[in-house]
Amino acid sequence: MNSQARVVIASEVNIHIRSIQDVPDILGAVFGADGLMLTERELSSEFFDLQTGLAGELFQKCTNHQIRIGIVLENPDAYGERFSELVFEHRNHKLIRFFDSTNEAKTWLSSN
Repeated sequence: MNSQARVVIASEVNIHIRSIQDVPDILGAVFGADGLMLTERELSSEFFDLQTGLAGELFQKCTNHQIRIGIVLENPDAYGERFSELVFEHRNHKLIRFFDSTNEAKTWLSSN
């Protein structure tokens, strides 16, 4: 058994989420990994607009495939009340969580 967790850092492998069509590519890129870390730089404005369904599609596919996602956001409130509620609801989620720093996200993604 490998004790070293493999976390895919989106910025290091040129992963960006711009549309729903990107979701299958993301799943392929993280296949076999222990998790994916995203920051605001890899997310389009559509991701933060919950009416587009982009965040929901990514979350549903990753949940279906048991892929852990750590999303680093400096200020979730900057994206509106509904998005802030989503962040709050995911504070203890098994697979999808939001963090203030990359170190916190990496630590959680690397843990079992």
